[in-house]
Amino acid sequence: MKTIINPEQSTWSSVLKRPTQTVDAIETIVNEVFEDVSKNGDNAIAKYTKKFDSCVLASNTVTVEDIEKASALVSEELKKAIQQAKSNIEAFHAAQKTNKVEVETVKGVKCWQEKRAIQKVGIYIPAGTAPLFSTVLMLAVPAQIAGCKEIVLCSPPNTAGEIANEILYAAQLCGVTKIIKVGGIQAIAGLTFGTETIPQVYKIFGPGNQYVTVAKQLATKHGVAIDMPAGPSELLVAADESANPAYVASDLLSQAEHGVDSQVILVSDSLSMVNSVINEVEKQVLELPRKNIAEQALQHAKAFVIEDANLALGLINEYAPEHLIIATKNNDFFIDNIANAGSVFIGNYTPESAGDYASGTNHTLPTNGFSKAYSGVNLDSFTKAITFQKITEEGIQNIGKTIELMAEAEGLQAHKNAVTLRLRDLEK
Repeated sequence: MKTIINPEQSTWSSVLKRPTQTVDAIETIVNEVFEDVSKNGDNAIAKYTKKFDSCVLASNTVTVEDIEKASALVSEELKKAIQQAKSNIEAFHAAQKTNKVEVETVKGVKCWQEKRAIQKVGIYIPAGTAPLFSTVLMLAVPAQIAGCKEIVLCSPPNTAGEIANEILYAAQLCGVTKIIKVGGIQAIAGLTFGTETIPQVYKIFGPGNQYVTVAKQLATKHGVAIDMPAGPSELLVAADESANPAYVASDLLSQAEHGVDSQVILVSDSLSMVNSVINEVEKQVLELPRKNIAEQALQHAKAFVIEDANLALGLINEYAPEHLIIATKNNDFFIDNIANAGSVFIGNYTPESAGDYASGTNHTLPTNGFSKAYSGVNLDSFTKAITFQKITEEGIQNIGKTIELMAEAEGLQAHKNAVTLRLRDLEK
């Protein structure tokens, strides 16, 4: 973990650079897979499943019997944990429902807005080195609350052609309507174009590696919306002498173990705290089953010593972390002034893993600095707002002249005529 003391603002862009490949290095293969899937459907899907997942499937569709068999193999203890997490996620996301907004902007002109569910959504659940069944809860629960009619789940199979039991159990618990054994670029392409077995959807959700991120961005060029460009996981911890170095180290490692391209950053006003955290990281990493992954991620981890709180805040906002932990004597300063973060965790007893699993907030969050402009997944992610208006005879007389003048000034005579004809009839 590299320590950087009071970096000049002019260097922030370079010292905060993410350890990710450029899009150019990935785009060629993504385009190739998309073109193949759009032309050849399931045959292309099968080809890439064999190539990337070392697996040949008789069928890529998960059956009811498959789900029942998998669910029976999940321990009762874990089932209860998943159910409690689901309950908390439901409570937080159900609370985000909004009522119809209705306003009479002028006498006789009534405008209102209503939220309607996106009818067909696809959720991508990574497997790779860790099957993320918790992501099923984070995506399927709000989709179900929103009222989405089709919830299609794609997740890569293992070499035996199976999806993790926990993913299948969580999927049936949360109302997923179809489960497909397919991962990576080909899964996003399948959801984008539709194949013989994969339904085409209107919006794709879910995290993934850099290939999945680029594939989702390419999907938008083919008329499919996405939640956000979510790539490798990242965490920034702001901690001073009031923080517990062991806790901070455990939080940094909790993200480092996600993948070799994950990034963790520590910002502190104390070199002593930084050194204590680094010592704890070096001790704790030795005990981790995913030690090799965490150690590779730590090669691009950084610790910043910044004595001025305003400069520290500026660096945090410039980085725009996916996850931000604040453990300082002055938490309120950072809470009140943070502008760019996906999800914020406050105090010594709020580990980032709480949000990953069971506190209730969503863990599908913007990475790579996209929290400057994107929100994490929430209930509104699964809906769209439709506006309505109804104008009475009195209403069109109240705003008609305004519309006529504006339309004429823009040179759009037909727009003006649509009002003029009505006003003339009312004058008669």
